[in-house]
Amino acid sequence: MMPLSMTGIGETAFVKKVGGSEEMRKYLGTLGFVAGSCVSVVAKTGENVIVSVKESRIAISREMARRIMV
Repeated sequence: MMPLSMTGIGETAFVKKVGGSEEMRKYLGTLGFVAGSCVSVVAKTGENVIVSVKESRIAISREMARRIMV
């Protein structure tokens, strides 16, 4: 298991666990980051990570990406 922030561009992985505060876990869950979901890193720009999840592209901060374990 490793943080999503360490996943390479173009790599696909499955979410195993989402950490952080309850509020952050709920927020990430509404975006589609739940255990078992398939995610793919599209790009890394500055302090953001662009991720494809549930057929949508979402930009999240690297701090949030560190809380998502794949």
